[in-house]
Amino acid sequence: MPTEHTYKQFDAELEAVRASVLKMGGLVEAQITDAIEALVTGNMELAERVDRNDHQVNALEVSIDEDCTRIIARRQPTASDLRIVMMVVKTITDLERIGDEAAKIARMARLIHESERVGLPPFSEVKYMGGMVLDMLRKALDGFARLDASKAVEIARLDRAVDEEFRRNLRYLITYMMEDPRTISVSIDILFVIKAIERMGDHAENMSEYVIYMVKGKDVRHTSLEEIEKEVL
Repeated sequence: MPTEHTYKQFDAELEAVRASVLKMGGLVEAQITDAIEALVTGNMELAERVDRNDHQVNALEVSIDEDCTRIIARRQPTASDLRIVMMVVKTITDLERIGDEAAKIARMARLIHESERVGLPPFSEVKYMGGMVLDMLRKALDGFARLDASKAVEIARLDRAVDEEFRRNLRYLITYMMEDPRTISVSIDILFVIKAIERMGDHAENMSEYVIYMVKGKDVRHTSLEEIEKEVL
């Protein structure tokens, strides 16, 4: 039979894994901040830092995944303990993908500024949209750290707002290209940026839904906002 010492070891292993996820989340937050700032200011040192952090994020994903595999093999967790491990595995996948999207923005920032594209539009709206997604990620990580499912409703609402902001920016870019065809190239580059930001929001929402699964034992993926509210509130 498992001893009290064994249970304490198991709890310590789970806490260590969760701490590693939060460390990974902190790196991804920095990637988003640096990538957007590189785009807005043309600071290519920030773009390079995004790439360096991306390597660390990838390494952490592999390390945490291996830790979770060992926990399953050695401890054979059940019920809520198994849900924690599964939540971690899914969360680090979404974090890694958010990091990839940030790296994509950093690449577009280099392309836009190093090519000296004609007629750069103001990036204030892009920065605003990036700030919304950064807020979503921070709330998702806070919900993960506290096992607070209530954050998911707020994040789901924010994701709808990000989607609307994406559509608004898309309409603006289309108008911008029609008014001056010389801006078509840079506008397409910015379109890739806002799509990357929109995808980040989707991944942050996924992370919040995993917390609902952990706390409530209910899978709310692919459900409506009303159903998420009903489950959580």
